[in-house]
Amino acid sequence: MTQKFALWSIPISIAVLTLKLLAWWLTGSVALLSDAMESTVNVVAALLAYFAVRVANKPPDENHPFGHKKAEYLSAVVEGALIVLAAFLIIREAVLALPNPHLEDAPLLGIAVNVLATGVNGAWAYLLLKIGRREGSPALEASSRHIFTDVMTSVGVIAGLILALVTGWLILDPILAILVALNILWEGWKVIRASIDGLMDVSLSDHDLRAISNAIEANLGAALEYHDLKGRRSANVIFVEFHLVVDGTMPVSAAHDICNDIEEELDRLYPGSVFVIHLEPDDELKGDGVNFH
Repeated sequence: MTQKFALWSIPISIAVLTLKLLAWWLTGSVALLSDAMESTVNVVAALLAYFAVRVANKPPDENHPFGHKKAEYLSAVVEGALIVLAAFLIIREAVLALPNPHLEDAPLLGIAVNVLATGVNGAWAYLLLKIGRREGSPALEASSRHIFTDVMTSVGVIAGLILALVTGWLILDPILAILVALNILWEGWKVIRASIDGLMDVSLSDHDLRAISNAIEANLGAALEYHDLKGRRSANVIFVEFHLVVDGTMPVSAAHDICNDIEEELDRLYPGSVFVIHLEPDDELKGDGVNFH
């Protein structure tokens, strides 16, 4: 599913870029040029996301026994860096245009073309976000956030250009482009930061840890306690481990059955994930039931 949507992002991003370049050609607006330059990044990002999703969906192998899911985080980091680069290029073009702002002879037609491109972008971004969250795909979610930024940028650019035409203050065009670039810089940083967290094995969220804790507690059976619960996420797969304390005289088969019950419940909540349970005898009791690391 993720691979199919990542593939479709490529022709859609190219179509949106073509429309925005046409809008710039019709208007000569540096703000619309900045909008088109961001869409150029979308095309590159779509190619990266498709490649990352293909690699991430490969099954574990001898050299990658835990799978290839982190390829999506690498893709998102590169995409964030491209977003930042696009922002600096936009600022350069806008600063050069400040002394002599101008628009060509068909600004309204160019704006109409940009509105069409923005509509296509918005619908696709919403669909990518929905699929990315459902499938737990950082690459698709990063692409959707970037495209949503592009949509908001386009809305601001269109509103600013209409204001410039109504008032005759053409200086608004390059000023608007600079404001767009600053917003793009912030969004690019957010994409990079979130992806680096994934690469650095940041801990699971409190929500995930609480859900895991509840599942364990509901299936403890004759176990005495669990502790040292910790976990990390790799795209849509989580890796969790904890210590489970049982009576030292409990048969191995009985302790194994408890572990199976817990793992089945966790696998129902997080399909395809990896759970490691360290069995310990009762002399390892900590007395506080559970603690997170």
